[in-house]
Amino acid sequence: MRTLLVVGIGAGDPDQLTLQAVRALERTDVFFVLDKGPAAGDLTALRREILDRHLGEGTYRLVEAPDPPRDRTPSDDRSTAGRAAYAVAVDDWHARRAALYEAMFLDELDDEGTGAFLVWGDPSLYDSTLRILERVAARGKVAFEHQVIPGISSVQALAAAHRLVLNGIGTPVTITTGRRLAESGFPPDVDDLVVMLDGDTAFTTLTSTHADAEADLHIYWGAYLGTDDELLIHGPLPDVAATITRTRADARHRKGWIMDIYLLRRTPR
Repeated sequence: MRTLLVVGIGAGDPDQLTLQAVRALERTDVFFVLDKGPAAGDLTALRREILDRHLGEGTYRLVEAPDPPRDRTPSDDRSTAGRAAYAVAVDDWHARRAALYEAMFLDELDDEGTGAFLVWGDPSLYDSTLRILERVAARGKVAFEHQVIPGISSVQALAAAHRLVLNGIGTPVTITTGRRLAESGFPPDVDDLVVMLDGDTAFTTLTSTHADAEADLHIYWGAYLGTDDELLIHGPLPDVAATITRTRADARHRKGWIMDIYLLRRTPR
């Protein structure tokens, strides 16, 4: 039976791979990569750098396929209808990815072969690979077993870069998305909020619409964590929000893509 490995590879530094992950790379016959277009070419290049570092240049087989386009029209609509349309768009995107995965497995992986997906950060946190593999299995056209190798998440990389403990003493830390932050604001019963997948700098809505309530928020922001392009900014949210927004826009224009994350921390008055 085919075996699929879902390998967490950290936030970008080839040295962030665990020994378990390296062993998984060593027993892989085919590495599957979805090509997100020229603007995100660095992401494929980083995967190649990781494989070159740990396996040796030219010693592995990489199979690339274009990532099915996703309808992003509903992304900025925060209404109930907009949220429903967003869910439908993501579901359709995942369905087309599942069909592509299925074809790749049948065409490129022997019946007893081992294939792998190299997943940024950790496969359990805001990544769709495992859900899509479940869809492929449910389609019933290709039999496989799959294993998950955990990785260092961008949450951990952010905390390390800023030398942070994510939670207060005896208190929880909440992880959410930029979309949810923009819809609901900073939760009143939360002190430490990690925000991922924020393409629209949702933290700026806090400084503009909740100035009094959010004046005590401190932000720890990071982009391209673990790479040579790493960017870090922190400070009181009202003081550094504009700097982060400008820095983020400049970096995205320069590279064509950006992956960033931040912690919002409520500080005592």
